[in-house]
Amino acid sequence: MAVYRYAGDVVGAPVGVFGEVALAAFDLAFSVNGTLVRRSLASSWDMPFEAVDPVREFSWHKDSHGFAGWYYSSTVRDHVGYESWLERDRLILLDRDPQVVAVASQPFWLHWHDGTRKRRHTPDYFVRLSDGRARIVDVRAEDEMDEATREAFDATGHACRAVGWEFEWAGRPEPVFMANVRWLFRYRRARCGRPVAVADRLLEVFREPMGLWDGAGLVGDRLQVLPVLFHLLWSGALKADLVGGLMETGSLVWTEGSTWAA
Repeated sequence: MAVYRYAGDVVGAPVGVFGEVALAAFDLAFSVNGTLVRRSLASSWDMPFEAVDPVREFSWHKDSHGFAGWYYSSTVRDHVGYESWLERDRLILLDRDPQVVAVASQPFWLHWHDGTRKRRHTPDYFVRLSDGRARIVDVRAEDEMDEATREAFDATGHACRAVGWEFEWAGRPEPVFMANVRWLFRYRRARCGRPVAVADRLLEVFREPMGLWDGAGLVGDRLQVLPVLFHLLWSGALKADLVGGLMETGSLVWTEGSTWAA
């Protein structure tokens, strides 16, 4: 999976490789009560950007690879915008990541001067992690990167390091893995994990690795059991090999944390 991540030096404090120079060199423009406000990076880095509105409308263009839409995030319990299938896939993966507690799309404009002209860039996502860290995520397939995009991502990475944020450039995910996760995300809502008694029984049955179909049959009516099983695979409470091949009835499933010899 193509992910390139660069961590800030100190979480929660404005320090980094460019120090005060970077804090003064970048501005952030973001929405406050429907009004676009522009401030220096130094004076705005601690804003709760996971709760802001997008700074521009989502759009797509004829003959492009993109397609705009809204993804319902079970983490945020709200819709988050995207402008391409690749961005939608990244939202699915963020939604499944247990470290992620909040996501906002297109949270601000980053402004800077490259020595020749004024530049600006809107990162795709601002992500808040469970330990309080912040991560900026830009999504672009590697074979679709041009010089201007690379420069924008480099500038964004510099700004992130100055304030202790992580910066992640996310490319195309591994296709088999993503196909499996796309199936599981249909069962991401909490209601799919009920009845609780079925979920508990599944965790018990799969303490020893077993085929998906056979294990579900031991628990009860598969029409009732399978949605719960898929929810547990989505959440990570149950595990399966999501990379080696597409899931099927014979796919081996086991309970997270169980010890067994493959």
